[in-house]
Amino acid sequence: MPAAARSETVASLQARIAAMQSRSLGSRSLPTAAAVAPLLPGGALRSGVAYAAPGSLALAMLLLAGPSAAGAWCGVVGIPEFGAEAAAELGVVLERLVLVPDPGEHWLAVTAQLTEVLPIVLVRPPAKGASPAETARLASRLRQRDATLLVAGPWSGAEATLETTGGSWTGIGAGWGYLAGRELDVAVTAREIRSRHRLRIETGFRLPAAPAAAGPRLVAG
Repeated sequence: MPAAARSETVASLQARIAAMQSRSLGSRSLPTAAAVAPLLPGGALRSGVAYAAPGSLALAMLLLAGPSAAGAWCGVVGIPEFGAEAAAELGVVLERLVLVPDPGEHWLAVTAQLTEVLPIVLVRPPAKGASPAETARLASRLRQRDATLLVAGPWSGAEATLETTGGSWTGIGAGWGYLAGRELDVAVTAREIRSRHRLRIETGFRLPAAPAAAGPRLVAG
């Protein structure tokens, strides 16, 4: 075969392989909450991969909220204190939410089964986590089913790790008010590149007016 023909054939095969990989390795973007888009590689969640969000359940909820609000059914595994009211406030649609609060030692099997039927699943692994072989098998299933895994904890092979490193609450005045929002310092590690961001999460509360200055005040001695 002439060299030119061989080069053309090789280029054609490489293009076909690249197209197949893009379809199988999480090429589809999921609807993503605007607040977290700047934290993610490519500005969006992708199907077929996993994302880790250790340190903040609120951040994990916010990652779940975009697909949920857009109509996706979502699953939550191994988080018994998952607050439905807080999740709904962040945009998670409870009517399309499957909760498995305490799967015990079967957490990995339950998670894998849910990825068979749900496009996005949030899980918090136990302290011992998963073995490399178990992680690899679940990663393969995510690619096959075009599902996305969110992990409230560390996860080997995550597309990106969004680690909360600090933060503060806003809304409380001098003895009055409601928690109106939270600012989080988030360190993002993706493909060995680390960046830092500041994220503001708003609550549904609205601050009342500050109390009038006139009148008696109680002051702690």
